[in-house]
Amino acid sequence: MPRIAIPVPNSDDLEYSARVLPKYENAVRDAGGEAVRITLGQNAEEIRATLAGCDAVLLPGSRADVDPRQYHAARHEKTAAADAKRDAVDRMLIEDAYRARKPVLAICYGLQSLNVHRGGSLVQHIESEIKHDAGKTVENAHTVKIDPQSRLAGIVGARDAEAIGVNSSHHQSAEIAGNGLRVVAHSPADGVVEALEGTDPDHFVLAVQWHPERSVSDGPEVADSARAIFRAFVDAAAAKRRS
Repeated sequence: MPRIAIPVPNSDDLEYSARVLPKYENAVRDAGGEAVRITLGQNAEEIRATLAGCDAVLLPGSRADVDPRQYHAARHEKTAAADAKRDAVDRMLIEDAYRARKPVLAICYGLQSLNVHRGGSLVQHIESEIKHDAGKTVENAHTVKIDPQSRLAGIVGARDAEAIGVNSSHHQSAEIAGNGLRVVAHSPADGVVEALEGTDPDHFVLAVQWHPERSVSDGPEVADSARAIFRAFVDAAAAKRRS
């Protein structure tokens, strides 16, 4: 069974982490993987020892925002405080995944963290008539248009000119894609970037701005694409384990 490293979402908001982390773990488990929690604040040696037994990395959401100094931007008044412990762990997990070519799935804040650590930049606060911060109770907040030639399109079965519905709980998004990443989905109504993926076809790297872990038990249309994302990710981790 492939082992998936997942950092605890927040170092300070323990209630939030305790509430949301099991959703990621359950989605991984349902797809055939074993979730391995990476607690924040460990020293580098402890984290490296844990990662040595993991086959893939999942970067979850967070209530923090990435420090804009990391992408050389002035702080927007609506940018939330950074989480230095989560950021340090993300950096280690991303570096390990790229060095060992382990599959990566990044979700919401995870997309933003991945993009910045790969040299990209962020829109610090989205100004749009589309409600991107609709919250966890809105099953289908808006649609996303997926590049039909992308890995993501193949995973969720999106056909040419087809948009799929997603939930949405974010106020930031990718601006310039980082090294080895490309934009593969956007919100058609306002152009907000909704997914990135790796440009190397032999290294599974997928990042989505919505929350598929919340949707694996929703209605069939939404749940099918959410489960497909986790199955593809865990399948890639299983292939990495076999290799």
